[in-house]
Amino acid sequence: MEIGLNSASMGVTELILHSGPVAKAVLAVLFIFSVLSWAIILQKVSAYKNSRRQDREFLEFFSKSRNLTQVNKFAQEMKHSPVARIFLTGYRELYVFQELSRKEKQSQNKPVVPGVPMLTPLDLKGIGIAMNKAINREIEQLSHRLEFLATTGSSSPFIGLFGTVWGIMHSFSVIGTQGAASIGGVAPGIAEALIATAAGLIAAIPAVIFFNYLNDKIRLFSSAMDDFSNDFLYLTEKNWSMTADDLVAFDPNLQ
Repeated sequence: MEIGLNSASMGVTELILHSGPVAKAVLAVLFIFSVLSWAIILQKVSAYKNSRRQDREFLEFFSKSRNLTQVNKFAQEMKHSPVARIFLTGYRELYVFQELSRKEKQSQNKPVVPGVPMLTPLDLKGIGIAMNKAINREIEQLSHRLEFLATTGSSSPFIGLFGTVWGIMHSFSVIGTQGAASIGGVAPGIAEALIATAAGLIAAIPAVIFFNYLNDKIRLFSSAMDDFSNDFLYLTEKNWSMTADDLVAFDPNLQ
């Protein structure tokens, strides 16, 4: 009975130190998974917080400004804002298509009338495609390393279970060798085995919780970027698109 009490009074540290090499290897793997998961979680939470704050600042500035050149300068300062980077893509494509359209007119010896918009519906479609590609890149960047959290959440319990099964097998092997079993003799081995399961759950639970939490944040970022892209295209079409008369003036063959 005294042996049982001493075994029961062993702390977690003592159980780990007295565990076998397989159990220690399992615990080491789970420890690495847990440390890396928390590093990713803290980095992503901080990055998403900064991005969300700068998105709000940029959208507020964009809604109040009537000068895209000023918005462009402000967007370049928003290093952590996905929406600002979507704007920069759209602004760059807007400038590129305007220049291409102007050069095409000049090459065909057609007059460039001041004040007449320079973009065709095909140009607007090109801007929209470029902005959609930029949104996909931003989502990919926001999702970077989250797959490790998913891997940790799904595999850690099974790694811990493997350590537990191995420890129990070892305990019963010892019992078979000794030919007798007692609580004092079996309890330490079972406790060592169960530590692996506990470690697996400790690594998996935060990873699963924050994986779902961060994925929900990505959904909000994606929604904000899609909404801004639609707003930008609407403003572009409203202010820079050619009307039917403009298209005829651009190319009389369209009559």
